[in-house]
Order: sequence, then C-alpha cells, then structure tokens
Amino acid sequence: MFCLAISSKYKSILNITLFNNICLEKTKAIVYNSISKRHIQFNYASEKVQTDEGETARFSMFQAINNALDIALGKDPSAIIFGEDVGFGGVFRCTLGLQDKYGKARVFNTPLCEQGIAGFGIGAAAAGSTAIAEIQFADYIFPAFDQLVNEAAKYRYRSGNTFNCGNLTVRSTWGAVGHGGLYHSQCPEAYFAHTPGLKIVVPRGALKAKGLLLSCIQDRDPCIFFEPKILYRGAVDDVPLKEYTLPLGKADILLEGDAVTLVGWGTQVHVLLEAAQLAQKELGVSCEVIDLVTILPWDRETVCNVSNNPPASVKKTGRALIAHEAPLTAGFGSEVASVIQEECFLHLESPIQRVTGFDTPFPHIFEPFYLPDKWRCFDAIKKSVNY
Repeated sequence: MFCLAISSKYKSILNITLFNNICLEKTKAIVYNSISKRHIQFNYASEKVQTDEGETARFSMFQAINNALDIALGKDPSAIIFGEDVGFGGVFRCTLGLQDKYGKARVFNTPLCEQGIAGFGIGAAAAGSTAIAEIQFADYIFPAFDQLVNEAAKYRYRSGNTFNCGNLTVRSTWGAVGHGGLYHSQCPEAYFAHTPGLKIVVPRGALKAKGLLLSCIQDRDPCIFFEPKILYRGAVDDVPLKEYTLPLGKADILLEGDAVTLVGWGTQVHVLLEAAQLAQKELGVSCEVIDLVTILPWDRETVCNVSNNPPASVKKTGRALIAHEAPLTAGFGSEVASVIQEECFLHLESPIQRVTGFDTPFPHIFEPFYLPDKWRCFDAIKKSVNY
C-alpha cells in the first residue's frame, strides 16, 4: 500500500536513481572488462624450431608441458608426478591423461599441503626416484619454503655429497592472469633466488617450456620451474615431438640492437618485444631484448659480457632496463641491476631503469595498472635515451 501511495514526483526520482544505478553498473562492467583484458592483449611472439628436430606439432604451452612429462615418465620408470589434482589432469590440464597411461602409483593426488608435497618430493628424490612435484599456484608455495630452502637446497652440502635430492623438480604456475587477485597472481622467484643449491627457470612459451622442463627433470640439482599461467593457452609454437633439452643458465638474445638493453623473463619478454618495436617506431632507436630464461644461475655473460670479448649487450648499448611483474623492492631486477653497475659502470650512458610491479599487495581491479606494460617500458626507454 505504501508503494501505491508514492507520489508521481518521488516515482520520477526513484526511476532516475534506478536508471543511474543501471548505467553505473554497465559502465563498471565495460571498464572492468576493458582493463581486465588490457594487459593480456600483448602479442605472443611465436618461435620457430631453430634446428632440424624432426616432426613437430602445434602445441600450446600446457600441451608442451604435458608432452614433456609424458616423455619423462615413459623414459624413466622411477619418475613420479604428484600434487593437488594432478591425477585428474590438474586445474590447468598439464597432467591430463598421464594417470590413465602410467597408473595411480606414478601419477597421484596429494592432500592440500604444500609443505608435505615438497617434503615428500625431497624424500622420494633422496631415495632414488625422479620426483616431479606440482604446487598448484606459486602464491601457495610459501608453506613449502622451509622444505625447499632449508632442506632441498642444502641436502647435498650438509651430507658432504653423501646424499642428495637432485632428482627433484617442483613445477608451479606463476604470474598474472587477468583476474587472479591477491593469491593467484604473484611472482615469488626473488625469494628463492637468494638460495644457493636451487635452480630457478621461467619459460616464455611452449617451445622453451618443453625443452627446459626436460632439462630440469634431468638436472642433478633441485629445480623450481615457474610456468606463466597466462601463457598456458596463449602461447602456441611448433614443438618437436621427440625429446629435446635446452641449456639451463643460458639467456637468449631475441632481438639485437644498439641503443638500450631490455632484460626480462617469462611473460614480460613479450611485453619488452612490443616496447622495442614501439621505441623503433616512435624514437628511431633499436633495442636489444634478452630473455634471462634461468633466474638462478643467471647468465651474466650475455647481459654484462664480463669477459669483454668482444663488448656486447649492455657494454655495447650503454643503457639497460630490467622489467618484471614482481614488486620493485628486492625484486630480482635489483640483482641484475647491481651486477650491471659493477661490471659495466664505465660503459653506462644513463642510470639503469627498472619497470616492475609496485610495492603493494597484488590488486584485482587495478591489475592492468600494476603490471609493467609496454607503455611503462616505453616511457623508461625514452627516459634512458634522453638522459
């Protein structure tokens, strides 16, 4: 009865308010959709097989990882894969079909206990198995931090090389995906890079992912293999079907240039390639783009040319920019910048630039503004060139 008694004046106000709210919600949806997609619209730089590796297939990155795991299990009867939901194929489908092919004794689910997953992996590797663990999201690797840093990394050293767990590989999804928010977007590589005894690898696409993962599985040191989740389906390459490995600790020069050296890893490499194209178009300068590939140990020679024979990269360009998704303070870019300063000081023409995430928790709605996109990288290039 009260509703019926509302005057026409108030009905008009109510209708206007309702209309404004609907418009506001539609505007929010448009803005959210546009900014949530903004950073994933970088152009993935698909790669070609450099040598004759035989028959290839068009694989996305998750399929290339699945293929690498299939090869590892087929080649090594001691190899086991374990983690949350891996028996069902994993939330990103990287282990799809492997339990059906190799059985529940070799591909199996674990409780939701990252510390337990890492601890079990260390024990299995020390006992002689090739242990391939999956931590579902890198954001949740921190409960396993003690096991990886204090046990896995030190196992060989503290036993005087009597025992080791070098057969351990820990896979984990990594980085921003467009809607992950606080707990599904982080890049924790710098935490582990402070730890002698570990190797840390971040692939930039399908072709690299297969070869690098097989190298990690075969390596005699425990490895952490961070997989950029946004590239699982966005990165598609022609991938050799047969087994192949790629060197750990060796960076790749993806684009040669003489004005600024751009250094990144994982997803950020594709952003830097776009920034380099933008710099060529807008500023008329050529940038050299380097993918570190391996965070620990990282390839100082390619970046800094320590041997100076002949001068290359930063000693050639005289300028350097490092970009990564993780926060600025104590990000791994700090280490790279420090070594560049030590090794290339007399060759530098401008201060070293870092373009990174901000020193805040990873935001949800503001993710595109948090990430170091091509425009932020381009601004840093311009600042360096104009110094």
